[in-house]
Amino acid sequence: MTSLRPLTRRGRVPRALLPVGALLLALPLAACGSESDSEDKAGGGTSPAAEAFEPVTIEHAFGSTEIEEQPERVATWGWGSGDAALALGVTPVAMPKYSYGADENGRMPWQTEAIEELGGEEPALLSETAEAPIEEIAAAQPDLILANYSGITEGDYEKLSKIAPTVAYPEEPWATPWREVITTVGEALGKADEADQLLEDIDAQVAAAAEEHPEFAGKTIAAVAIDPSAFYVYRGADPRVEFLEDLGFELAPSVDELDTADETFYYMISTEEADKLTSDVLVSYSPNEDAAAEVDKSAAAKAMQQFQDDTVARVVGESLVSSVSPPTALSLTWGLDDFIEALVPAVEKADAQG
Repeated sequence: MTSLRPLTRRGRVPRALLPVGALLLALPLAACGSESDSEDKAGGGTSPAAEAFEPVTIEHAFGSTEIEEQPERVATWGWGSGDAALALGVTPVAMPKYSYGADENGRMPWQTEAIEELGGEEPALLSETAEAPIEEIAAAQPDLILANYSGITEGDYEKLSKIAPTVAYPEEPWATPWREVITTVGEALGKADEADQLLEDIDAQVAAAAEEHPEFAGKTIAAVAIDPSAFYVYRGADPRVEFLEDLGFELAPSVDELDTADETFYYMISTEEADKLTSDVLVSYSPNEDAAAEVDKSAAAKAMQQFQDDTVARVVGESLVSSVSPPTALSLTWGLDDFIEALVPAVEKADAQG
């Protein structure tokens, strides 16, 4: 699974089959499954956390899900829900395997750090497939499945719900606000207060970054992924854009004016229309320096004022791109400093333009 998800409404497309621009779009109790957990469950024992758990009902796109008992074996699918669980001290029994931006373990670097810190058994890694790997998830024997930032279909949901209570996204696939991913996971795990505190801590770090860079405030911005065959623009509802707004930027009016309404969180425009996407600053995501150089030489770049004025913030590197595309409970602060560093030169150039 990638972080800047090139997704259809059916779910993820395997990265190996996608061009660079699409790859950029495709772009989230105790330690679960331990021997002592199994013994307690088998012996009928209950932990204080389980005894204190209050049943919850979570509404989502496919109805509602009741969670009546403290989850002990949590599986996650999509982007961000696994990070939220880890940030709240719960290691999933199964979570997606990644290749884009991942380490040798098939995990994002911030996930590996959190898993090592929590200790206990490591999660099983689910195959990178276009649709949820139902059999693999079932094999992990979860008692809760979190897919609240994903592309599962209603058919997927029905199959997953036969395995365990399943939480889907609230309205549209791949469009759940990153904060809501965290609060929903917290609610499902009986850790709503901890989730609220986690968000307060993250927001404090983002607010501090915005305060350190008052020059961001009021600057109009557009976020894009470009490759030789396509030009993708992120909508205002996309979590990537919401994060930029948290830092003080404003969505450029041209983003809405050019919207073709062909996908949930992004749309595509032709190279001929690229010059109409005006903004003070353009954020361009690229997996590596070679790809960034290709973007700079593209016909779209040659047509855009931002490239001519050097007001392009180039976010380069698979892990960094993934950390903010969209951000998660773990990744946002992991990549924050490098992301700010990428933004500053472009904003300074925009200021110089007057």
